[in-house]
Amino acid sequence: MSKDEHKDKIVKTSNIRISIGLNEEKMPARINWQAEDNPTHQGVQECKAMLLSLFDADHQETLIIDLWTTEMQVNEMDRFVYQSLRGIAETYFRATNNKDLASDMQQFVRYFGEQTEILPKEK
Repeated sequence: MSKDEHKDKIVKTSNIRISIGLNEEKMPARINWQAEDNPTHQGVQECKAMLLSLFDADHQETLIIDLWTTEMQVNEMDRFVYQSLRGIAETYFRATNNKDLASDMQQFVRYFGEQTEILPKEK
């Protein structure tokens, strides 16, 4: 087996389960998730929002599933989006090592944080 074949060999499978409880209007009222390999908590956890992006290599398209519960407040959504954007910028840098573009993305994340008052405005 070559080195490349060895790195792609699946040696374990781990599942992440997401359950969405809908109200009468078919809006998410509860989001629960559980990950088998979650080191911090082994049980079902509740959250108010989720953002899942899946890249389809065959079609070169990204499927995005974004859900939030009826209990999600605007200030919580601001924080959720801020932290998601920050994570995307960090992921982009780790995956591409493109410092310039990652830095530009982080500048926008900072701007978003300031505009939503998550971060203090720079002077």
